[in-house]
Amino acid sequence: MSETPPNTLQYRFDGPEDAPVLILGPSLGTTWHMWDRQVPELTRQWRVFRFDLPGHGGAPAHPADSVAELAERLLATLEGLGVQRFGYAGCALGGAVGIELALRHPERLASLALIAASPRFGSADEFRRRGVIVRTNGLDPMARSAPERWFTGGFAAAQPAITEWAVQMVRTTDPGCYIAACEALASFDVRAGLGSVGVPTLVLVGSEDQVTGPAEARNLVAGIPDARLAVVPGASHLVPVEQPAAVTDLLVRHFSTAWQPAYDSSTGQVALPTGAVARPTSAPVPAA
Repeated sequence: MSETPPNTLQYRFDGPEDAPVLILGPSLGTTWHMWDRQVPELTRQWRVFRFDLPGHGGAPAHPADSVAELAERLLATLEGLGVQRFGYAGCALGGAVGIELALRHPERLASLALIAASPRFGSADEFRRRGVIVRTNGLDPMARSAPERWFTGGFAAAQPAITEWAVQMVRTTDPGCYIAACEALASFDVRAGLGSVGVPTLVLVGSEDQVTGPAEARNLVAGIPDARLAVVPGASHLVPVEQPAAVTDLLVRHFSTAWQPAYDSSTGQVALPTGAVARPTSAPVPAA
């Protein structure tokens, strides 16, 4: 993998180079591997672009202290690759990045999926307290409690390997970048701007999510003009990992039918989306 400049993000591509680009954004404390189970099916139709948050998954530790800054770093990365228009699906913090893109750069976005997301993630004090815990005790408390936040109890008990994988993902995150991401979530509040999200949007949530549950998902659907809700039974916060087949099916159906064409101001017509032609940097193959 080539060196990642401070204003960009670590990334990888999968799928046909001439296909439309679909971006998958990760949750706080995870890596792009949280999407491993979705990639084989999604790459049948799309060129899938995954990225790591700063200091996650071995990415350079260049903290970003706002969701808007993360969105701008993502766009800078895409600019360097020649990607102009894309679909976007993001989980939790990754979903917040998607909302920022829809509000700040609507011309770039063809369609949107928000997973375990919210227009306002809890309270600012809650995330600042989390940052204090990490400053004082390191990431181990967050790592040990991650399975409880992310998965239902039955799944965690039945899938010890995945549970341990989740713990290790958090433990290997850079503490300063984790704290900065907590600050970004503490200041994130787009409740007043949801009516300006102008792309077709799927809002997806696990029925058992105790972090950003169905109530938050319904707030998104109520505020976004062209949004629909999908509740996945028997899943908690990290629903793409806990119920991969259900999430994959919902994403395929959404992005297959709700891809908004680009408007060409020079012709007054819409143009079908195209994928990037730039060759991506190499990236490690995800673990089986």
